[in-house]
Amino acid sequence: MKFKTEICLLVTAIVLFALSAFFYSYQPAGQEVSLSLSFSYPYRGYAFTSLGFGSVLMAAASISYSKRSKDYVQQQL
Repeated sequence: MKFKTEICLLVTAIVLFALSAFFYSYQPAGQEVSLSLSFSYPYRGYAFTSLGFGSVLMAAASISYSKRSKDYVQQQL
């Protein structure tokens, strides 16, 4: 991958991590605190999904960067 693609993947991963933090902690205004976490935090499924996609994107970008930098070092020797 090219450098711009890797940066875009990393920025997208950061945005997904921020969204997952919002979704994980979001509680609707009209709800009282209940004993059931599934009712008091209804968007935790979205949080875990966006966290997973962000992790995959971050791993893809870092693997691509490490391969590209390794090839660059090999060419310099």
